[in-house]
Order: sequence, then C-alpha cells, then structure tokens
Amino acid sequence: MSSKLTHLDESGRAAMVDVGDKAVTQRIAVARGAVLMQPETLQMIIEGAIKKGDVITVAELAGVMAAKRTAELIPLCHPLLLNKIDVLCTPNVEESRVDIEATVRVSGKTGVEMEALTAVSVAGLTIYDMAKAVDRSMRLSDVRLIFKEGGRSGAFRAVEAE
Repeated sequence: MSSKLTHLDESGRAAMVDVGDKAVTQRIAVARGAVLMQPETLQMIIEGAIKKGDVITVAELAGVMAAKRTAELIPLCHPLLLNKIDVLCTPNVEESRVDIEATVRVSGKTGVEMEALTAVSVAGLTIYDMAKAVDRSMRLSDVRLIFKEGGRSGAFRAVEAE
C-alpha cells in the first residue's frame, strides 16, 4: 500500500491528479453495499406495494445516473466518459436487506472506483427515500470497493468475509 496521498500537492494542498501522461487502459471497478430493513418493508418492496413505485428499478436507474455525475459530486474526481454502468439491486429475504452491486467500466487514464461507490451509495439512498414512509429504521451498510483492475496500480480484490 502506498503511503503517498495522490490528491495533495508538494505543499499539502488539495489538488486534482494530473493524468495527462498516463496511458489509456481498460479499467473496471465493482462496489457493493446493502440497505438493511424490517422484513415487512422488504416484502412490500418485493410485492411492489410501496406507493412511490418500483423501488428496485428506480434505485438501479438512480445508481446509473449517479455514476455518470460523480465528478460533479466529488471535488477532485475527473469527469469520465464511461463505457458501461451496471447496477443490480437484489432483495435478500434471509438477511432482510437489498444487496446492491455496481460495475463500472471505462477506457481511460484514471480509474472508476469512485463512480462504482457513488452508484451503490445513491441506489441505497434511493431505496431509503422510496420506502422511508413505512420504515425509517432502514440503514445503508457496508459500501465498499470489491474489485478494481487497470492502470498503474494493478488489480485489487477485497477479501470478503462470507
């Protein structure tokens, strides 16, 4: 693990990383998270009984939209022309939660970890927003990077304790 923070200049000020000299490579990032909730809330989501509409579909679309706008939300992120964004929200009845996974791909000079993490976070927030009328105790949990590949730093795969 590198001990140098890449978003600080020589004097310690926040700075966007200069990626001008980097090679364009295929890059991918996968992030995961979950929204934990009461079993009754999850059942309502599965049955389509939430008054605001199809929670899963809206959350997946919100995640895609968020990934595309990450540079507008995170000050030092580069705007990227993304090749592919896939957000999947899966009801998990055994754990009383909706599992969220986002995969983002780009041909570029910088990675897409932030885009994948943003997609998961906003998908989770959308689930909360759509179902909060029936369950304000929901919580977004365990948002994390699972995998990334491409670029100088190489591949990363999280050790999942499952």
